[in-house]
Amino acid sequence: MSEINIKLNHSRSAELLERSKKVLAGGVSSEFRKFNHPHALFYDHADGVYTYDVDGNKYLDFTLSQGPMIVGHSHPHIVRRVREYSEKGQLYAGQHLLEIELAEKLNKHIPSAELMRFCLDGSTAVQTALRVARAKTGRNKFIRFEGHYHGWLDNVSWGLTLDEEKMGPRENPDTVAWTEGIAKGSSDEFILLPWNDLELVKKTMEVYHDSIAAIITEPIMCNSGCILPEEGFLEGLRELCDHYGSALIFDEVITGFRTGLGGAQKHFGVTPDLSIFAKAMASGYPISAIVGKKEWMHVIAEGKVIHAGTMNSACPLIAAALATIEILEEEGTYERIYGLGHQLMDGLRNAAQETGQNLLVQGLGPMFHTGFTNVGKVKEFRELRTYEQPKSKMFVHGLQQKGVRVIGRGLWYISAVHTEEHIDHAIKIAKEVLLELK
Repeated sequence: MSEINIKLNHSRSAELLERSKKVLAGGVSSEFRKFNHPHALFYDHADGVYTYDVDGNKYLDFTLSQGPMIVGHSHPHIVRRVREYSEKGQLYAGQHLLEIELAEKLNKHIPSAELMRFCLDGSTAVQTALRVARAKTGRNKFIRFEGHYHGWLDNVSWGLTLDEEKMGPRENPDTVAWTEGIAKGSSDEFILLPWNDLELVKKTMEVYHDSIAAIITEPIMCNSGCILPEEGFLEGLRELCDHYGSALIFDEVITGFRTGLGGAQKHFGVTPDLSIFAKAMASGYPISAIVGKKEWMHVIAEGKVIHAGTMNSACPLIAAALATIEILEEEGTYERIYGLGHQLMDGLRNAAQETGQNLLVQGLGPMFHTGFTNVGKVKEFRELRTYEQPKSKMFVHGLQQKGVRVIGRGLWYISAVHTEEHIDHAIKIAKEVLLELK
């Protein structure tokens, strides 16, 4: 396997990284920013579908800042709405009009959003949902799935390793901590299972239902391989939760507003009891929402479950979310996003076939994953071990060196402002990189 021809200079980023390491731990503010090639990069500005680093390099962006920039960078409508509302005030330690309007929007579009609360990020919203489920059911445990990411807090930071020796048997996985420093007792809060195996969930619920407050799942396993649910899987989870009185929680941090205005729950026709929305909701501004049916959310409404936060519903955040949704409500927006996503997926598949590469492309269209494997379809987290990780990383790095930016684990996002020309260019560059890898 040959090395990718390096086209871009990153000397200024390298200088800033050394300076940054003197004051920021590891030189970054989020661990995964370390892993750009050849090192953490520093960016200067962004516009539409392009990001620009401090060395003057221009990138056609399919990371969309890990997903939030669904209407592109620095969209004028969002910038204007945030500026105008921020001029009236930033934070009141009290309620304001636009947060009612935003809640009404979510209530209109999202099937499970009868009542809601706003938070700052997905991690805190997830913990709120789990607290609600425990309070209403009087039970303590929840079921979660291998490879599903529900934030970085202790009780969900397990089951994210692909180390075969540590994972344990498939039907009874070992709970391996994601990082050092996690409270050991937090693994007692959940039962870990492989995803897309409804029969195994049924067996587990039969035995442990008296202690299960909730089943939490990404409706699409976006963070690890962009794996779609098998037919009947989400419906089966719904039936199990109905039967045993447990909460069904959808973590729609990624799928929310990306699969459609109603999220994956509307796309698949399965309504959970509680859901978490974030990322694409506000174009890069830090806001999330826990939404749910009244019969579950009443414990917050009545103050039985405390949910709080000084910065919740700050004016600029609410204005950004409203402006984002207003753009997404425009006729034809999602048809366009899906169409471009399918065009890019098909183009990458054709490029792989023409170059003799075993590139697997799978996902929904607005988001999808690429990686090198001889498996025709990946259905669960453990099957990610079939990917040729070094080759997959070289593909992503090769794209970046030629000005096409993709998330390091092979995840691609489509925005409302990408065009067919952008898609054609990405396919052309991908084919060049595939030939170089060969």
